[in-house]
Amino acid sequence: MARVSDRSQSIAERIAAASEAGTPLAITGSGSKAFYGRAPQGEALDVTGHRGIVNYDPTELVLTARGGTPLAEIETALDAEGQMLAFEPPRYGGGGTLGGAVAAGLSGPRRPFTGAVRDMMLGTRVANGRGEIMRFGGEVMKNVAGYDVSRLMAGSLGTLGVILEISLKVLPRPVAAHTVVLETPMGDVFRHSEDWLRRGMPLSATAHDGERLYVRLSGARSAVEDATRALGGERIDDAPGFWRSVRDHTHDFFTSEGPPLWRLALPPGAPLPALDGALFSEWAGKQLWLRSAADAESIRRETARLGGHATLFRGGDRSGEVFHPLEAVTLRLHRELKRAFDPAGVLNPGRLYPNL
Repeated sequence: MARVSDRSQSIAERIAAASEAGTPLAITGSGSKAFYGRAPQGEALDVTGHRGIVNYDPTELVLTARGGTPLAEIETALDAEGQMLAFEPPRYGGGGTLGGAVAAGLSGPRRPFTGAVRDMMLGTRVANGRGEIMRFGGEVMKNVAGYDVSRLMAGSLGTLGVILEISLKVLPRPVAAHTVVLETPMGDVFRHSEDWLRRGMPLSATAHDGERLYVRLSGARSAVEDATRALGGERIDDAPGFWRSVRDHTHDFFTSEGPPLWRLALPPGAPLPALDGALFSEWAGKQLWLRSAADAESIRRETARLGGHATLFRGGDRSGEVFHPLEAVTLRLHRELKRAFDPAGVLNPGRLYPNL
C-alpha cells in the first residue's frame, strides 16, 4: 500500500483528540447506508474527502483504494479492463463508497456463488480509536496468512476503526449472462439450486419475489447457452436492470410503503419461517427479506428456531436491538475487540449494539 496520505493523518489526529477528550464520533460517508444499524451518536467525522484509487493491477486482479472512493468510480475503472467487484456491493440511493461497503459488510446477489466482501479483502489500513494508523494484510494473496485482522472491519460499521484504504481481489467479468424466470414455489428454491449446481450450471444469482423465481446464469457463452436451454422458462429483456433493482433495493418489494424491512439469514435448506408478512428470497433461499408488522421478539424467535438470525434492516425502532442479540460468549468477544481497538469508545458508539 502507498504511504500515509495527509488526509489519513488528519483523520487520525481528529480521532486522537476525540479519544483524549472522550468525545464520541459518528463516522459519515456518502450516507447511502445511514438507515442501517442503530442510530449514530457523536460529532460527525466526514471521511468522504479521503478518496481515490491508489493502485490497480489488472494482471494481478488486485485493486487498492481509499475508503471514501465512490463505488461508481471503482466500477468504471474495472469495467474498462473487463473486471468487476465480485461481491456486487449494494449502492442504496445510487451512491456508496468502498469504505462504507466494507464497513456495512453487505453483498449483492452474486455473494453465494463468488464470495462475500470479507472473502475478497486482502488488506486494510485503518485509524483505530487511539488515532493510530495500522496496516493489516497486504496487496497479494500470499501476504494474507495467520489471523486475518483486516476482515474484522467487514461488518463492523466503523466501531473498530476508520477504514482508510482497502486492497481487494477483483474478478474478470463473465463473457455471457442470461436470466430466466421459472414458475417455482419459494420453498423449493434451495433444492433446485443445489441440483443445478451439481449439474455444473453457472449460477450467479437467484431471487424469488413471492410469485416467480429469477435465475441468473453467468460464465462462458457455451455454458450459459446450454444451461439456459436446460432450465427453460422465460428470458427477461432487462436482466441487468432487474438485478440492479434487487442489489440496490429499488425493486417494488423494497420501495413500496409497508411495515419494517427485516433481513433473515437462514442455514442451507431451512424451511420458510412461519411469520405473517411478505417475503422476498435471495441467495438460493439462504437470505430472506421480510416485510412484517410482527413484533421483533416473535420474528427473532422464529428465525432462531430455524437456526438463523434476524436483523431489523430498515424502519422500525432503531434505538433498541437492531441486530440479532448476541450470546454471552460472543458478546464478551465483541467487547474485548472494541476495547482493544477503541479503548475510549469514541468510534460510532452503540451503532452495532448498546454500550459497544
